[in-house]
Amino acid sequence: MKRLFSTNLFYSACLAGALVLTGCAKDKNGERLIFSIDDDIALGNQVAAQTDSIYRSKGQLLETNDSRPNVQAAYAEVNSIVNKILSSDKINYRSEFGYEVKLINDDATLNAFATPGGHIYVYTGIIKKLDNEDQLAGVLGHEIAHADRRHTSKALEKQYGLSVLLSVLLGENQNQLVEIGAGLATLKFGRDAETEADFYSVEYLGDTQYTCDGAAEFFKKMQSEDQAGRPPVFLSTHPNDEDRIKAITDKATADNCIKTVDPGSVSRYQTLKNNLTF
Repeated sequence: MKRLFSTNLFYSACLAGALVLTGCAKDKNGERLIFSIDDDIALGNQVAAQTDSIYRSKGQLLETNDSRPNVQAAYAEVNSIVNKILSSDKINYRSEFGYEVKLINDDATLNAFATPGGHIYVYTGIIKKLDNEDQLAGVLGHEIAHADRRHTSKALEKQYGLSVLLSVLLGENQNQLVEIGAGLATLKFGRDAETEADFYSVEYLGDTQYTCDGAAEFFKKMQSEDQAGRPPVFLSTHPNDEDRIKAITDKATADNCIKTVDPGSVSRYQTLKNNLTF
């Protein structure tokens, strides 16, 4: 009951402010959103639980507490990459959001996505298609940026409407929650959001051992897959072109962030792929 009162009070106050074009207080990203960070986290937790349930029912969710040594080792490697990215002080909500990673055992799907609040899902298909940790770090940095810059919340609000999200947040619309959980993997972002996620992926990786243009190398890899006649799910919802790749590499160059791939990254990554062979 306390949660209902607090959220509705916040919603009403902010909506009234929006109507007079003043809006609510700015978040850490400098934007005015009706949803608070606590709402992002609460909504993300609900959506993640529903998403887990969907993939678990298909037998595709690799549980984080899976007792198999190879699954434990795979999670350890992916989490190690995520933790290195999270060391960047350019991630505004690195302490508020959990940035928990879940692996989906589906080699036929080349995709990754994030919920509000930082739950990140990565398909084994995309991991196996890449060549090294740096490329995967580019993907993970991109998804962390979507959560941190609150792109996912804004995209859900645009698709479903604020009142629907509020009802889901308050536990009053289970059917809609199921639909959101099922559709999150193909949620569409605008080009501005994609460009910003690319930009921040470069920024985040600048504070790590990884090459800053890992996202560009990933997109090049995906382009070759597209040309082979099997467009990746990731690219069907994340428009890609040569200008986008160039923008990422230009950003890395402008930041004087030119690195070489550590050979150890390649061997560790091969071990990760081996651990995800079932």
